[in-house]
Amino acid sequence: MQLLVYLLAYPFLWLISRLPFPIVYMLSTLVYQLVYYGIGYRKKVVRENLKLVLPEKSDQERRVIEKRFYQHMCDMFLEMIKTMGISGKELQKRFVFNNLEVLHQLEAKEKSIMLLFPHYASWEWVIALDAHIKSKGYAIYQPVQNPYFDKLIRRIREKFGTTLIATTETKEIVAQNRLKGRLSMYGILSDQSPMVSRTKYWAPFMGITVPVHVGAEMLCKGLDLPAVYLKVEKRKRGHYQGTFKVLSETPKSVPDFEITDAFLREVEASISEAPEYYFWTHKRWKHRNKTPK
Repeated sequence: MQLLVYLLAYPFLWLISRLPFPIVYMLSTLVYQLVYYGIGYRKKVVRENLKLVLPEKSDQERRVIEKRFYQHMCDMFLEMIKTMGISGKELQKRFVFNNLEVLHQLEAKEKSIMLLFPHYASWEWVIALDAHIKSKGYAIYQPVQNPYFDKLIRRIREKFGTTLIATTETKEIVAQNRLKGRLSMYGILSDQSPMVSRTKYWAPFMGITVPVHVGAEMLCKGLDLPAVYLKVEKRKRGHYQGTFKVLSETPKSVPDFEITDAFLREVEASISEAPEYYFWTHKRWKHRNKTPK
């Protein structure tokens, strides 16, 4: 059944990937109409999240953010598919980086890097960074259940040189690369909600105390990897820019969870600037009432 679903879907995905961008975004608008007004995908979750973390805004203001978010989400989904057919030159035009010298200075010191960023604006096109660094690029991800779509996702995200590694194999690969002296850069999305039973740290996020992933920080501390935050901004439809900020160049020297807290503050700043680009369909605050006493 999984193979059948993949075989039925792939021709449409391939066709979309070959369409010109103006047509892709026309299609995205149609998909938005279906997803938002027809299916209402996770609309209850989105509204609850927005009301919870943006109580100072009126219902009308939150509804505007909600609609803009759904259109952006559909854009991102179509952009991911479009990556199958995009050229490296086109990708570089659509995702630019402001201060690459931050990374280059760390590379000059022969330091591997942990790059942290949230589900905000565009994370799919961060693979454009491979063209600008001398480090070997890795993206830490959670494999999807359908093995055929998982293989497709890997092929899309690895198109320009990035290597995907599953969360379960991250620690081993990072340690191996360090042992071999391989200069590496590891990209990780660190804003999702962990399992409560495995939570080591709770912290305020958008004013609400929630369980927080600390795996990236623990890797930074254990293997002495500088922690760098990537802020992504949407300049206009289909165009993004990234800005780097060092959270800690010497992670072993800072108190536990300081890097994680700094990461959360950066994410909050991005959400405050343009909340419509955060991924509100995630149940990020679902464990807020389970804070350990």
